[in-house]
Amino acid sequence: MTGRATRNGFRLVFWAGFWTFLLDQVTKFLVVHVLGLRVLERIEVWSPFIEFRMAWNPGVNFGLFAGLDMRWALIALAIGISGFVLWWLKREGGNRWTYMSAGLLIGGALGNVVDRVLYGAVADFLNMSCCGFENPFAFNVADIAIFAGALGLVIFTGERKPAKPQK
Repeated sequence: MTGRATRNGFRLVFWAGFWTFLLDQVTKFLVVHVLGLRVLERIEVWSPFIEFRMAWNPGVNFGLFAGLDMRWALIALAIGISGFVLWWLKREGGNRWTYMSAGLLIGGALGNVVDRVLYGAVADFLNMSCCGFENPFAFNVADIAIFAGALGLVIFTGERKPAKPQK
């Protein structure tokens, strides 16, 4: 991969990460503070499919390990994984979808890092239920981005074909 292509790829990582981070933080601020979900704890948006449900998650996905004080370990882990993804991209390269996926993952991870630093836990507020099934879990934009970014890295990272030998 040429230097220019690498620079353009990392520019894509930056902008995808930046907009993901910004969207995550703005939605959390609006829902938790402006709409008052912090106090109301539940707001029906499109019943019974979507509602805002306040959940402070000190653990990992679905509240796993919430009873343990892992705040700083989870912050370090998120930053470490973000750094590893950048290092891996620098080493292996990728296509535009790979770089965008990395940006989603990193932007989401850093959005949740900010929550852990400011509040000691991640602010989750989206809840989706349907058809008699009451989903007990909440999530946020960062969680969606992390999942989509990780899935994108799996899907869009292909084997690089060896260069043809020059004669």
